[in-house]
Amino acid sequence: MRAGLLAAAAALFCATAPGVEIKVDFSRETGVVKPVNGVGQPPIVGLREYPMFRYLKEAGIPFSRLHDVGGMFGRGVFVDIPNLFRNFDADETDPANYDFAFTDRLVGALVAEGVEPFFRLGVTIENYTLIRRYRIDPPKDFAKWARICEHVIRHYTEGWADGFRHKITYWEIWNEPENWETVEKNEMWHGTFEEYCRLYEVASKHLKSKFPHLKIGGYASCGVGWVTGGKSARSRFQYDCFHYFLKYIKEHDCPIDYFSYHSYAAVEPMMKQTQYVREQLDAAGYKGLETCLNEWLPAPSHDKMGSSLQAAEVAAVLVGFQNGPVDSAAIYDARCGIGNYSPLFNPLTYKPHKAYYAFMAFNELRKAGTAVAASSDDAKVWVAAAKGGSGSAAIMLANPSGDAKPLKLSLSGCAVKAAKCRVTDDSRTWVETPVPSELPPRSVFAINLATDAD
Repeated sequence: MRAGLLAAAAALFCATAPGVEIKVDFSRETGVVKPVNGVGQPPIVGLREYPMFRYLKEAGIPFSRLHDVGGMFGRGVFVDIPNLFRNFDADETDPANYDFAFTDRLVGALVAEGVEPFFRLGVTIENYTLIRRYRIDPPKDFAKWARICEHVIRHYTEGWADGFRHKITYWEIWNEPENWETVEKNEMWHGTFEEYCRLYEVASKHLKSKFPHLKIGGYASCGVGWVTGGKSARSRFQYDCFHYFLKYIKEHDCPIDYFSYHSYAAVEPMMKQTQYVREQLDAAGYKGLETCLNEWLPAPSHDKMGSSLQAAEVAAVLVGFQNGPVDSAAIYDARCGIGNYSPLFNPLTYKPHKAYYAFMAFNELRKAGTAVAASSDDAKVWVAAAKGGSGSAAIMLANPSGDAKPLKLSLSGCAVKAAKCRVTDDSRTWVETPVPSELPPRSVFAINLATDAD
């Protein structure tokens, strides 16, 4: 009887067809489906209401990192420390010196949709610093800056200053302080990297002493593109800063609950970078330290915006993160805006781009919850799978290549009773379809199964 059910499943999934062989073994659990489907700044389209946040809930987005929120200078009202505490010379213990109004509404709107804020303590990038800079100089008093951040955290997690008791676990000290190799060109930190490390030391020690239950980390590194072919002085500088930071925090006994970094490489180099970061953290004495790749987008370009190619590449990265060493991740980003770095929403229609549905597909894995062994014999086809309770299971497939791929899907460890499949490709967007015998080029599939689980 069992053999008959498995044979029926094989027939349903075209297991005898030639082509790419995908193997899924539902009896081999490999851990949890990880929260690698976070996003950067959320889709803000106004200052009072946030109607597009519902899309984050619908896609099961676990968290939204609050960096560059609202555009240049945080629109003057959001998140950035100079927006929350406008006069650095004022008394940081006096609630009257803080302006939480707009950030309160933003954070509350995210929480209402089940999206946890990931709070960056610092400033928004100033892309035109060579003309003039405003807020990217190192704080003139590192200890006071840390105390200001302490009161921001108390406002949002302990109710200080008519505040809240929100669940906000992650607090990040600055962002990309090594953005350029020269101080004059650096758009995030108009100081040396050594000065940043001192800020990290002062702030991390103070904040961790006040909030031992929260996760304090950083440094939102530009990443290690040097190891996958970066040839510029800027890339080398960023690579060197990564190693300097690890040495510094070890020598100065700095608290770090997670290491955050960024990558805008193509899919395969990005995966190699995640492996390198993991290996170097372990070698430096931080074995098992949580990692968060909280800015990523594979090889962004204007031509990819809204395309099935971008959707398939984004899906491949999500699968690669799930199967690799990254613990959590956030795409850059979920704004509804123009430019190369707004892959999820169309600013003209306020509707999702195709890449949004890669997140919808990954959410099927998240809803199942328990990752299982899945493999592809074609490096250009990406697969992840998961199972849940009551015989539910899900498979996610991504083919970012330009070729159609005949599919041989082999399942073990369960018997399939029913299947439902959705596809996003050149001509379809999250359309229900039969389980495929061929993966079209530039395609993403989400397959939901009802099974007789072992």
